[in-house]
Amino acid sequence: MLREIGEEPKVVEATLKQSQKSVARIAEEVQSKDYSLVYITGSGTSYHAGLACQYVMFHFGTTFTSLIPASEFPFWVPSTIARKSLLMAISQSGESADALKAADAALDRGMDLLAVTNTKGSTLARKAQYTLLTHAGRELAVTATKSFVAQLTILYLFSLESAERKGTTGDLTVLRRRLSETPRLISEVLESYNGTMLRLAEQHKDKSLFFALGSGPNYATALETALKLKEACNIFAEGFASREFLHGPIQLINEKTPVVSIMSSDEVEDLVSLLRSVRRFNAPIISISDDKEELRDISTETVRVPRSLPTIFSPILYIVPLQLFAYYSSVSRGLNPDKPEKLTKVVK
Repeated sequence: MLREIGEEPKVVEATLKQSQKSVARIAEEVQSKDYSLVYITGSGTSYHAGLACQYVMFHFGTTFTSLIPASEFPFWVPSTIARKSLLMAISQSGESADALKAADAALDRGMDLLAVTNTKGSTLARKAQYTLLTHAGRELAVTATKSFVAQLTILYLFSLESAERKGTTGDLTVLRRRLSETPRLISEVLESYNGTMLRLAEQHKDKSLFFALGSGPNYATALETALKLKEACNIFAEGFASREFLHGPIQLINEKTPVVSIMSSDEVEDLVSLLRSVRRFNAPIISISDDKEELRDISTETVRVPRSLPTIFSPILYIVPLQLFAYYSSVSRGLNPDKPEKLTKVVK
């Protein structure tokens, strides 16, 4: 797991460089079909990548999207689809049983299929009219890390290309340039905060209940953080949209329930009162943000990520220190994060 986290800068760089032409071509073909609805589906980490993608597509206003977990897709989608629709199915291996069932359900209803996978020639790719291929390399740890950032990379690329073909206003050239800086930014985070996340993991190794809070695109980061802690550390962790935490779950916090808060600088003003409420109940707060000063007196610890990436793309950077935290938390508890005892992984 640690080795694969360390490979993320190269994975993002490879996906950006090797997928650019194919992503542009597929975006052109997809936009020419003028789909009125795009469904997005996946399971676990892939579902969270789909959620981050949905946020970007909403931001650009390109096509209306609906995100449904892969296992639920056949039950939620009507048997007759009145509108011209596309299913974007995300699966690292391209062999996930639930993703394949969702793909079959979509094809049976006359929908087109776009596969997002790390495995060329996989069953999902063979079923699909279009395939976005990530370049994460072989991922062996059950706790997916580098495949997640690879999925985000190619989904962001696809969203940018689609926005351009839809005539979206805004400086897409600047967004492309900023996205191209991601490998360097991830390297900075890995170098700067490896020791910090090790220390925090040791500090909280006696805790068995964590909450992760994120807003906007980082709602997906909060969900993914909670999943990594469940998988790698065998503890209960739950992700929430930041302010939704006030509507019931805050009842559960105390000095033994660390809260991971994920927020960009443009969200701090709106959410700082939430953190003050959390702090009043003595819960430790670990903040992941590009704004350290505003959070200095509220957070127990603030991990400051570089401010260079636009908020819509920030999950690809904000998740990195939290992947490290999950790894070190697992090791500090005497566990093997590569092979959680109750989980298996499809690898091809």
